[in-house]
Amino acid sequence: MDTSLRSATLAPATGGAQGPAAAGRAAAIRPAAPDKGAVALVAANPAPLKRSIDWNPDLQGEVARAQQALDYLERVAGQLEALKSDLSARLTGRGDPARRIEAQARQLAATLDARRAQGGGGIDAELGFNHGQPALQRFRIEGLDVASLQARAPANLGFSVGAQGGPQLAATIEPGMTAEEIAHRLDRSLAPVKLRAGLDEKRELVFATPEPEWEGVKDAIAVTGRGRAGTVEVPGSLAPQQWELGNPDALRQSLREVVQALARVRRSQEAASAALSAAMARTAQPEMPSAELAMIMDDFALTAASHDYESLLAITSALVGVSRERVQALLGLR
Repeated sequence: MDTSLRSATLAPATGGAQGPAAAGRAAAIRPAAPDKGAVALVAANPAPLKRSIDWNPDLQGEVARAQQALDYLERVAGQLEALKSDLSARLTGRGDPARRIEAQARQLAATLDARRAQGGGGIDAELGFNHGQPALQRFRIEGLDVASLQARAPANLGFSVGAQGGPQLAATIEPGMTAEEIAHRLDRSLAPVKLRAGLDEKRELVFATPEPEWEGVKDAIAVTGRGRAGTVEVPGSLAPQQWELGNPDALRQSLREVVQALARVRRSQEAASAALSAAMARTAQPEMPSAELAMIMDDFALTAASHDYESLLAITSALVGVSRERVQALLGLR
């Protein structure tokens, strides 16, 4: 089931992004200033590296997330292509890869389960890529649907979100309001607490919040007159663990789901590639002569080889925050 929202567009909460500045270049990083409280150990500032390449930490996370998303989407696309081929072969009688299809379905289900951990945080349950923003968790609030709200109009709804009762929010439902108008009214009222409202393809209310916020939201929504409201996650439409592969109709339905998912993944790959290219364009460094690059590398090597405390402090301070993920993101851009 496609759970994309309509009418009231979900606008996820914006968040900052950090990213590496240059790929494929030897980089000497500027040393951090010493702690003034450590003057007893360091008589003077650590000797700085003589030359350096500018490092823009603000774009590091953006580049890393886009690269992770591309890697994950490539893996999903490969598995979907294999399933598409084998499902088509079985339906047309060109083979009977039943066991292989079952194994591929299990593998795809495991990959989908790992989305939050491996997709860079920007791929949602529908395999859509959210550039520079966290993926959204879609859900429903039990007892809150268009038909019941229209029947109760006029009605003043009060909401609170948060373990301690959170801020008090209000939404007025008036007689004669359409489903779109109701969704828009709720969306506007809940936006301050990073909750959004919209309609799915069946014109039913569906809510969303950034996935990192979900654990703190799902059991912390209260509605006037009802107290704590139950929530139900809206799963992604691609659910290979639920496929029935024993009859032609079920196989055709599975094939349709695979084809639709593959189209979404291709669009997401294009979006992630565009995001990565844009981030890299913003991190572009002026061309540097090879002789100067060689001098930078020599400076860094000499400082790293030194055993005096000042040089070691300069190196360790400069490398603070240089994680395995940052290095992998840079290497992946070659």
